[in-house]
Amino acid sequence: MTTGPVRIGETSVFELFTIASLFLVALMGAIIAYQAYRGYRRNDATSMLYLALGLLLLTVCPFLVNVTITTVTSADHLVTVFFENVSRLLGLLAIMYSLYGRH
Repeated sequence: MTTGPVRIGETSVFELFTIASLFLVALMGAIIAYQAYRGYRRNDATSMLYLALGLLLLTVCPFLVNVTITTVTSADHLVTVFFENVSRLLGLLAIMYSLYGRH
């Protein structure tokens, strides 16, 4: 498993597809979160704001954390996984609050 930055010339097709799929997940999550944010602005529904925040934390932030940590630092792979999972957990909590919280 690669722990440093990915170099396009040194990657396998599988690794390129993995990177592309991670990028597409982040992109689609951002689009859906933007639509939820528009719903919040249009209807002043706080639950939609928490849904948008949760989707960003669940999809976009883990991608950004991965890219940032592996590019900027030489941190251990477990550090990256930890911060990605913290972001996902916070995203799920925000989505849960959007569904069950008192607004």
